[in-house]
Amino acid sequence: MIKTQFGIIEDIQETQSYSYNPEKYHCIFIDEVYIDDWWNQLCLLKTYFHNLNRPEFGLARYGITLIPPESLPAFQGIVLSDKRIQEDDNLVKLAETMQDAMCRNKYMIHFGI
Repeated sequence: MIKTQFGIIEDIQETQSYSYNPEKYHCIFIDEVYIDDWWNQLCLLKTYFHNLNRPEFGLARYGITLIPPESLPAFQGIVLSDKRIQEDDNLVKLAETMQDAMCRNKYMIHFGI
């Protein structure tokens, strides 16, 4: 299975370009099949690719995405509405991590495949 990763950025830097470092962000791994299944909904989320100077929508499939706090409620809704969450502890952890980020007004980071 191909995995994709999500974590919380504790201190976002406006001018920093982010690189692959899942340990730093305590990332949760989920199967890429979820991203495939959610793709049309994810494309509506305001995001940034690699740094805050590159506004986009959706996730960078093969790169790094910064997900702002204002996009997290919609993203969490996508995750929570997936019936597979009842069978996949990693989806539960992802939803919990999103909740933590929202409560603390933090950005999340996504590392594509």
